[in-house]
Amino acid sequence: MPNPSYSRALVIMPAWNEAQTVGNTVRETLALGQRYDVLVVDDGSSDETAAEAAAAGATVLRLPFNLGVGGAMRAGFKYAARTGYDAVVQVDADGQHDPRDIERVLRGLDDADISIGARFADRGEYRVSGPRKWAMQFLAGVISALAKTRLTDVTSGFRAANTRAIAQYLDHYPAEYLGDTIDSLVVAIKSGCRVVQVPVEMRVRQGGTPSHNPTKAAIYLGRSVFALLFALTRRKSGPVHLVGA
Repeated sequence: MPNPSYSRALVIMPAWNEAQTVGNTVRETLALGQRYDVLVVDDGSSDETAAEAAAAGATVLRLPFNLGVGGAMRAGFKYAARTGYDAVVQVDADGQHDPRDIERVLRGLDDADISIGARFADRGEYRVSGPRKWAMQFLAGVISALAKTRLTDVTSGFRAANTRAIAQYLDHYPAEYLGDTIDSLVVAIKSGCRVVQVPVEMRVRQGGTPSHNPTKAAIYLGRSVFALLFALTRRKSGPVHLVGA
């Protein structure tokens, strides 16, 4: 049954040196036979990421140097806005996000502007502990209160956005790791975007080397608390409108 909330959806995969995994992830996504296209944003890779993605059937946008996930996603949002897509969903190129959950995340847009694929929503076996868990629970609690709905995984990168949220992201989408999830989410909520979450399962990374290790992730999570406090002090944005090419 067609999703009434969008007519054209774009799967955006930011990829940095993901030649080992991006091809299979693209093929797995396209094999679902759904009505969305795949854009791989090659974030200044030094390997064959772009070639593997193109061979698998994706449209490839190549950045001249590494900008990070936030910069890659901004490029993807601009592409989506200029080419007429009315929904986007971010999917990791390393295979950790199950493509079979893409439609589930997109369907969250039936009732919201941003739909988060939540790892801690009673589905799957993904777990964290220690300082990371405490920081993530704190972030989720504060942002849940702001959004006036229960959110358990506000740092998830598996999320969808409609035209209203895309326009907001074009205006404000930080490049810093976790800033692209926390800061952008807070500003979008303060600007009137409605957020929901849907349960998804995380898979083991299919190959390649993680861009951050657990220690760095914990440090960034701590920094994201400060990013959250900073975002909460921002003035809310006015009405947003998509501008064509």
